Amino acid sequence: MGSAKPTRSVIKRLIAAGIFTLMGIYLTNIVPSAEIAWVCAILLLTIYLFTFEIVSIDVAAVSIMVLLGLTGLISSSLGLDKPLVDPRHLFDGFASNAVISIIAIMIIGAGLDKTGMMGTVANFILRVGGKTEGRIIPIISSTVGIISSFMQNVGAAALFLPVVSRISARTGLPMSRLLMPMGFCAILGGTITMVGSSPLILLNDLILTSNHALPTDQQMATFSLFSVTPIGLALVSTGILYFVVAGRFILPSTNTKADGASATTAMDYFQKTYGVKYDMCEMLVPADSPLVGKMLDDIESSEKIRVIAAMRTPDDLRIGPGGLARDSGIEANTVLGVIGTQRALDMFAEKYNVKRRHSLQTFDELLSATKAGVGELVIPPSSNLIGKSARDVWMRKTYGISLLALHRGGQTYREGEGVRDMPLQTGDALVVHTSWDGLARLEKDRNFVVVTTEYPHEELRPNKLSPALFFFALALVLILFSELRLSISLLVGAIGMVLTGVLSMDEAYEAVSWKTVFLLASLIPLGGAVEHSGTAAWIAQLTLSLLGDVPIWVLQAAVAILATFFTLVMSNVGATVLLVPLAVNIAIGAGADPAVFALTVAIATSNSFLIPTHQVNALIMGPGGYRVPDFMKAGSIMTILFLIVSLTMLNIIF
Repeated sequence: MGSAKPTRSVIKRLIAAGIFTLMGIYLTNIVPSAEIAWVCAILLLTIYLFTFEIVSIDVAAVSIMVLLGLTGLISSSLGLDKPLVDPRHLFDGFASNAVISIIAIMIIGAGLDKTGMMGTVANFILRVGGKTEGRIIPIISSTVGIISSFMQNVGAAALFLPVVSRISARTGLPMSRLLMPMGFCAILGGTITMVGSSPLILLNDLILTSNHALPTDQQMATFSLFSVTPIGLALVSTGILYFVVAGRFILPSTNTKADGASATTAMDYFQKTYGVKYDMCEMLVPADSPLVGKMLDDIESSEKIRVIAAMRTPDDLRIGPGGLARDSGIEANTVLGVIGTQRALDMFAEKYNVKRRHSLQTFDELLSATKAGVGELVIPPSSNLIGKSARDVWMRKTYGISLLALHRGGQTYREGEGVRDMPLQTGDALVVHTSWDGLARLEKDRNFVVVTTEYPHEELRPNKLSPALFFFALALVLILFSELRLSISLLVGAIGMVLTGVLSMDEAYEAVSWKTVFLLASLIPLGGAVEHSGTAAWIAQLTLSLLGDVPIWVLQAAVAILATFFTLVMSNVGATVLLVPLAVNIAIGAGADPAVFALTVAIATSNSFLIPTHQVNALIMGPGGYRVPDFMKAGSIMTILFLIVSLTMLNIIF
């Protein structure tokens, strides 16, 4: 049964490859030029790679960029008069206004987080909202929506994940009742300003690129920071109202409940949340124990326990990163710090003839509640650990965390159930034992989102709140009241946070999602090829002829629906790059405003609620205990509401 799913996946990819190949062959017979034929072929390849994730989307995007560059080497063999993209401009995307703006906004967001603003926000929400779901959801969702308007929505959702966890623990409300409204409004909030999402940041650059191919009388003006604000506010308000009115019917009540109101310890919380209960003790290994000579890997999975500390001699203490590993050997008179269920610990002590200490002696200080404990982590979409197992990365040795359980798709896997051999996926919730210092270090590690917040640590810089707010406000003032480009204005805020010590330069580098940067920069040349080769104009003419003589609003709705479909199966950046040139040409052919049609695409690519393909939805899936049907149930109505509200507001305002 284990190989059945991969086999079906391979067959599905092969069938899709055949279909895409037949489409490419068909297009070669109807396109007006060889240049358009090759651009269409590369477009089909891009959509195929993005849809079926043959490789990660950033690798696919870079590969397409390289492929476009190689056309300069063999252009004559391809029947082309010139390369599809001028090699001198192939890498212009990396220096584009959009890419630099995204880098800067990520750094600004990280700086605001470092000051401890999120904890302040959580306290405010609890004070104002109390413990009522009907009051807490609007406050959380509107706050996240506003924050998301000035930073990447997945970043806003990641920042608020610990906040929601804390609120859930204090109110007794299930995480599943709070996370989906928060996640959806984080996506919707990206439409409030032109820097709230990657597609909107990219839009003005795409408009300027399209202008190169348009006559003077059809040149489009770019959009200012708050041009889309009425549309975004209407969408966020719709999302909040939707969950307040229909939340009781569409939101699941899973057992991922942070019931801290009645829980007295972290162990109580994890028992209520994930159905796991662990005890900790010390065990002394005598010389005649069968354990002597064994490695940790020989016993942990089979005995369903985890060793979190070991001392062979007073000078050989092993705990934390670089300490214990699965190949660590057990010698006579070793003291082990062991964690497991009461039954597993009893059976282990009896089987291996070890002396069990019911209170900590050797590790009393190191494993005390003030120094270590059980925490909760989530694997974000940007994690380098996706596809790798805890065993692959030597998680205990590398990160100093002992994996106790993994929660995925509503099911919890524990020690003894192959949990350390399971390849990690986006949204996986990990229950781990770690030192609090180690957990604080993981908050700076982009491979994890630390959900546990209430533990003894001091990593925030509240004393830097004033400079952080000053440079954030300065960036906004420059955007609104100066002629500086968006990227320069945002970089003023970003570098200001570094110079004033809000962030170190290393922390600024870590704040940037380089996967997003390479994805965006690598796709920009493809958008240029689609525009300048005449491919967009040809597809637009074909679309207009198929639709016939229909009102302009019908064409606009068709463009929005097409963008919604594309963003469900590929990245919203990729969908925007591919569809904006097409939308511009459709608008020109129909006598409509091309800038409005371009904006329709950039907004509609945020309409990603039906399945958890959006990074925000993938992020909340594990902690919320959601399944795909949960997203389809809530997301189907949200998708329709998004189309109705966004198209109505676009036509009212523009």
